[in-house]
Amino acid sequence: MNKITFFTRFEQDILSGKKTITIRDHSESHFKPNQILDVFTNETDRFFAKIKVKSVTPILFDELNETHAKQENMSLDQLRDVIKDIYPNDNEFFVIEYQLVS
Repeated sequence: MNKITFFTRFEQDILSGKKTITIRDHSESHFKPNQILDVFTNETDRFFAKIKVKSVTPILFDELNETHAKQENMSLDQLRDVIKDIYPNDNEFFVIEYQLVS
């Protein structure tokens, strides 16, 4: 299934185009460029958008920078806190860049 979930708190940033990447662990590294994904809320599994994957790039936690934070529509400190909150024991991630499909 071509599905990805996001926490509800990110929905408006995704729909407005302010959030253009997501950082995920290895379990979600299988997405491919040009793949169209249905986007659902993590909490309630409610569909709210379609996105097209532009790229999937490996990254280490310490390599996260201000550009990633801007693409996530948050500060670098906020981004690092969110990542550590979701993935407390991981250091290797994947940056999934996407665009909203209208």
